[in-house]
Amino acid sequence: MRSSNPVLSAASMDSFQGEFFSASQSMTIQGAATKALILLGLCFGTASMTFAMTHGGNSAAAMPWMIGGFVGALVFSIATSFKPNWAPVTAPLYALAEGLLLGAISGGYERMFNGIVPQAALATLGTMAAMLFAYKTGLIKATRGFVMGVGAATGGIALMYLAAMVLSMFGIRMSFLYQPTMLGIGISAVIVIVAALNLIIDFAAI
Repeated sequence: MRSSNPVLSAASMDSFQGEFFSASQSMTIQGAATKALILLGLCFGTASMTFAMTHGGNSAAAMPWMIGGFVGALVFSIATSFKPNWAPVTAPLYALAEGLLLGAISGGYERMFNGIVPQAALATLGTMAAMLFAYKTGLIKATRGFVMGVGAATGGIALMYLAAMVLSMFGIRMSFLYQPTMLGIGISAVIVIVAALNLIIDFAAI
């Protein structure tokens, strides 16, 4: 079972054995969920600080924290991808750094569009819970065809946004990706569905 998450690759899992865990220990969805909740708590802690800054109109004070969070999250995510056995240290640091970044961004959006952040958070948690239920009950199974289809769709979406980014450098804007038209909303809905289905692959990998 291949996951698009590099930390859940077979090579990454093998690298844990003999350093932090014995080969007899199993990775479970329950254990992964518990650790994810701990990391989410760390992320929420730092996010609340920068969220309060930007939501309160003090974006200048939040900017150094946001930049530091961006750099830290990038460094720790790359380190974890290449050295998964560092995860007991790098994962909490990544969660703290990501919180600084997300909190600042979320505070800015909440200031512009009142109520958008709680809605997005609830939608995200609801999607994850629904996908976990679908996987545990067997409503959706991570078959070979399913994995290949979701992987192809994910790659296609990545290429589409990469093309949009490159074209924007030459003054060409793919506005249909961002405007609230029926096409734009439809594309966004497909992207959300594909992202949600990637969770099924991660659950199967665990």
